[in-house]
Amino acid sequence: MARRRRGRPVNGVIVVDKPRGMSSNDAVQKAKRLFNAQKVGHTGALDPLATGVLPLCFGEATKFSQYLLDSDKKYWVRIMLGVATNSGDADGQVIEERPAGNVTGKDIEKALCFFRGEIDQVPSMFSAVKHKGQPLYKLARQGIEIEREARRVNIYSNELVAFEGDRLELEIHCSKGTYIRTIAEELGEMLGCGAHVIALRRRQAGPYTEEDLVTFELLEVRCEARTADELLQPISSAVREWPEVRLSDNTAYYLRQGQPVIVPHAPTSGCVRLSEVLDGDAVRFLGVGQILDDGRVAPKRLVVEA
Repeated sequence: MARRRRGRPVNGVIVVDKPRGMSSNDAVQKAKRLFNAQKVGHTGALDPLATGVLPLCFGEATKFSQYLLDSDKKYWVRIMLGVATNSGDADGQVIEERPAGNVTGKDIEKALCFFRGEIDQVPSMFSAVKHKGQPLYKLARQGIEIEREARRVNIYSNELVAFEGDRLELEIHCSKGTYIRTIAEELGEMLGCGAHVIALRRRQAGPYTEEDLVTFELLEVRCEARTADELLQPISSAVREWPEVRLSDNTAYYLRQGQPVIVPHAPTSGCVRLSEVLDGDAVRFLGVGQILDDGRVAPKRLVVEA
């Protein structure tokens, strides 16, 4: 007999403002408890030190969490020069101190040129990357270090926005899998003084920005008032930047059966957001599809009808 899930069925996305000191998994569990939801998942971990945009997917929205995990991100970071830690951030242990008084803004700008465009990064031992099922940070805390392969990431922009004394601030727009602490560590080495992250805030993840943020304080108040569901964004918001293909009820029927369909004026390639036209101008989100080589629209990931 199938096991009954605890909690109530909740569907949608909420973008929490993760506070400093809380792990991403703790944020998931807290939101799940507040909503009394059956199923919740995050869309890419933030370090405990980091704050900001953490989209949480509930119920059917978890089907689309991978697309958010694969999306580009934007960060603000404050870096301290002259001190290196074993983790690359302020939560780690100091391993080296070197003078940074001779570093100039011009030196930083010159060094930042090496952290733009496509670059190779070796994941930190304190990252959530897994080795034989174990997150690297767990191994690092046991004093174990393993060899890691470099990964190709894309830094679309990396701008110096403030510099005073031994502190500097950067605005970074990057592809998935980019480690900001690694940029800080390598930048410090390039400047000859070492460096580590002392504050980090994610400002955007895929389509979600700081304008979408909901604090846990507000969430607790709304849950107490039984109005928290009003804060949920629709499942379709996870792919709201994708081109939309609208289907008639007849065409939508065949697509739900797993059959590719012909849709006039559809895009010629790539992934699309699928909507069924209802009465009037109303539409219902069906899921996402893929344009085949012959121009037909094939279902890729569909939501279950309520």
